Amino acid sequence: MLVCTNNNMKYRRERHSVTDLKVHLVCVTKYRDEIFSEPELTLIEMVFHDVAKKMNMQILEINAEKEHFHALIEYPPKLSVSKMVNALKGVSSRRYGQVGFKKPRGGKALWSPSYFAVSVGGAPIEVLIKYIKEQQRPRNEKPS
Repeated sequence: MLVCTNNNMKYRRERHSVTDLKVHLVCVTKYRDEIFSEPELTLIEMVFHDVAKKMNMQILEINAEKEHFHALIEYPPKLSVSKMVNALKGVSSRRYGQVGFKKPRGGKALWSPSYFAVSVGGAPIEVLIKYIKEQQRPRNEKPS
């Protein structure tokens, strides 16, 4: 990953693309059980960073409460959000159990199967709509 900057904005530059893709991800525990304390959160944070490195993502910010986890992630265009979420939740759940932490209600799953994800950054939608509307569309002219 190469990063180029333009007006204090950072872009991911790859062979065929220049992107700025960021997602705010929220994962909740199964049944929204309040099971996290500092040791559990530290482990999950470490796992998220490990998975991100292997998948060529960057964790820009990460934090949590007793029953949910927030992560702000910059990612390459070849990854879908669902693949990132599956990897992050799958590996963290597996490692969580391997070190002996108890999963919600003594079950097999750490995380709820659902998640919240929203794209972030860039210009406000109104600015983008205006910019696109103002493009100089050719009218009744044939290309030369």
